[in-house]
Amino acid sequence: MDSEEFRDWSRRVADWGADYRAGLRERPVRAQTKPGDIARQIADAAPETGDTMEAIFADFERIIPDGLTHWQHPRFFAYFPANAAPVSVIADYLVTSIAAQCMLWQTSPAATELETRVVDWLRQALGLPKDFSGVIQDSASTATLTAVLVMREKALGWKGNSDGLAAHKAVRVYASEQVHTSIDRAIWIAGVGEANLVRIPTKGPLNGMDPDALDAAIRADLAAGHIPAGVIACTGGTSIGACDPIRAVAAVVKAHGLYLHVDAAWAGSAMICPEFRILWDGIEGADSIVFNPHKWLGANFDCSVQFIRSPEDQVRTLAIHPEFLKTHGHDGIINYSEWSIPLGRRFRALKLWFLLRYHGLEGLRGMIRNHVKWSEALAARLAAEPDFEIVTQPVLSLFSFRHEAGDDADGHNIALVNAINDDGRIYLTQTRVDGRIAIRFQAGQFEMTRDDADDAFKVIVDVARNLPPRSPT
Repeated sequence: MDSEEFRDWSRRVADWGADYRAGLRERPVRAQTKPGDIARQIADAAPETGDTMEAIFADFERIIPDGLTHWQHPRFFAYFPANAAPVSVIADYLVTSIAAQCMLWQTSPAATELETRVVDWLRQALGLPKDFSGVIQDSASTATLTAVLVMREKALGWKGNSDGLAAHKAVRVYASEQVHTSIDRAIWIAGVGEANLVRIPTKGPLNGMDPDALDAAIRADLAAGHIPAGVIACTGGTSIGACDPIRAVAAVVKAHGLYLHVDAAWAGSAMICPEFRILWDGIEGADSIVFNPHKWLGANFDCSVQFIRSPEDQVRTLAIHPEFLKTHGHDGIINYSEWSIPLGRRFRALKLWFLLRYHGLEGLRGMIRNHVKWSEALAARLAAEPDFEIVTQPVLSLFSFRHEAGDDADGHNIALVNAINDDGRIYLTQTRVDGRIAIRFQAGQFEMTRDDADDAFKVIVDVARNLPPRSPT
């Protein structure tokens, strides 16, 4: 592709993207295709000779968009958002065009120094103390894995990487049932093992970890000869928004000399609003914190920020220094690949810089406050409807509900969420609360309006009224 063709197609693709975003409200939120519909339209093998861009792009338009679930749709109320604010998309055009490899300071000085600055902007915006440094990871899963590796190494006297886990007693990590399954994966990959992830009971309206039960579990493991390493707490758990009592948990962790990682992947964005920081009161006691600007803040995926109290511990755990990666003659520089598991790194800081400058913190606070307000209003409206039950009250913009009809409540609510999603106007997902199916609603899409929340209410109620009750099978 020569430079003129590249210029022409870059413009055409940008125009297509703008038209796509402008027309999202007319599309069903969730893909309406059946398994195999897309694969049947794609050749079984790659072509031997090149095709024209006209033909390739025509096939893209014909095949791909209808097979997508549209995460930027303003009525996407499932999972958590994966927002891509338009200004962030524009920044990512530049990132893709530049195609820099930002693993070391010397491979892209601007990327390293901009990352240092914008991450500190976010530290200030979230009200975190000055002694936290930060790094942009690809996802919360990676950030949590790094935290588990660090707590493991510290607990083993920095001998895990060199000696292997078989040379040591069992390393124990503690979390509640409300943490994300990425914690399970981190435990697997770090070699700790699922059997050594100790689940702590929860209590209270926010379904938070019981600090007394945590303390008792750690003491029991010490008595049994195990090696307690750290605790993974959550603020805004994925299922129902569970929030651990961070201050009380941190006190237990400190008393035992362990490591505390806090997963605030979704809810962390809301902490730019001071009034919501009560949900992570005591956060200054954490050793590591992760939140995802690519969820609620508007930076398109992937962009996850990990704040670290002691970056030297993370570097000691992860860094490796072959000669070809050394930067000679520049002491004291940061190489963020030493803070991360992958060596390769994208220029993720650019989209944060554009986003924060274009919208400003007040613009982003206004969006988040609206989402919380609209979600609370929707929960109140559903609670007033016959046969609807609010299962878990709103935590920020997330709540869960259930519709009661017939004898098979779980089957009925699965049928209800499927019917809502097949309708296409909104998209929801389900979870389990105390062993029973509930339907989740979260408001968070960047371009959502109050009317979209009103539409969600109408769709939920209308579909529920027209869904026949199920009998036990």
